[in-house]
Amino acid sequence: MFVLGPQRSGTSAITRVLSLSGGALPAGMLGADAGNPRGYWEPRKAIAINETILYRHATAWFDPSLRSMDDDALDAREKAACIGQIEDYLTKLPQAPLLVIKEPRITTLSPLWFEAARRAGFEVAAVIAVRHPMEVVASVAATWQVSRQLSAALWLKYSLLAERYTRGLPRVFVDYADFVDNWRREVKRIATTLDIDLNTQQEDAIEEFLTPDLRRQRHSGCVQGLGGADWISTVHATLCEAAHDEPLDGAALDRIFEWYRASEHELRSAFADFRALSKRALYRFLRPSIAMPMMELVALAHRRRGTWA
Repeated sequence: MFVLGPQRSGTSAITRVLSLSGGALPAGMLGADAGNPRGYWEPRKAIAINETILYRHATAWFDPSLRSMDDDALDAREKAACIGQIEDYLTKLPQAPLLVIKEPRITTLSPLWFEAARRAGFEVAAVIAVRHPMEVVASVAATWQVSRQLSAALWLKYSLLAERYTRGLPRVFVDYADFVDNWRREVKRIATTLDIDLNTQQEDAIEEFLTPDLRRQRHSGCVQGLGGADWISTVHATLCEAAHDEPLDGAALDRIFEWYRASEHELRSAFADFRALSKRALYRFLRPSIAMPMMELVALAHRRRGTWA
């Protein structure tokens, strides 16, 4: 079972509670730090695999583009190699009735992980965290010292991909605020929706871990002050409906995905042209200290008359 969603969306808390409710975690976790004092609950090996794949293809977890979905992002040989690497990792994990894996980068690389999991003999299911975008934006911006605009774009990208990549799979959407307020109800929802065995035998440990102060950012109003606020609001509202067991409006998400993809692709092309142009010899070596005297010489050659006056 994969726990998916944007970074800072409550995936760590959900993963830990699931591990205390009957799920098994891989060994070798990323430990707690100031950014997440109760632990990330994500395997270091999974991080290393994903970082290697992303780096090899000139992208990263903080890339708001959808370049990983481009037709030429991975050729058949590269795709097979990535799936094989993930499969090798999964097959070496201890066997358990329910294995829970959370690593935010998996959201953008889900097709590779899902295929590898199937080849390794696992049945794939997903828990998708839903958190108010303003809370996520504030948390990401504060944790990594990045702009609210980038944080918002990442929330939108990861939310859209988590939903899109899990279509046709057993899945459940979980509202983080609801999870913190009433974890027993949400654990029961997860178990019922995915038809898996979860229990509350370690209730005391869960209560000690899942305290209200885990939700350090709180926001219940509308999305404001961000580019793409309408898109973000629609996606959040749609996922919240799914997290409350209402029908999911996939068509609305498809429209926003296509708009986002078209917009970012055009901007990406523009920035690529800028980078290519800036690397040309004319612009690399013709510095202002050289260009200005040259222009004056040309003006002098025209005797500073006419259009050169």
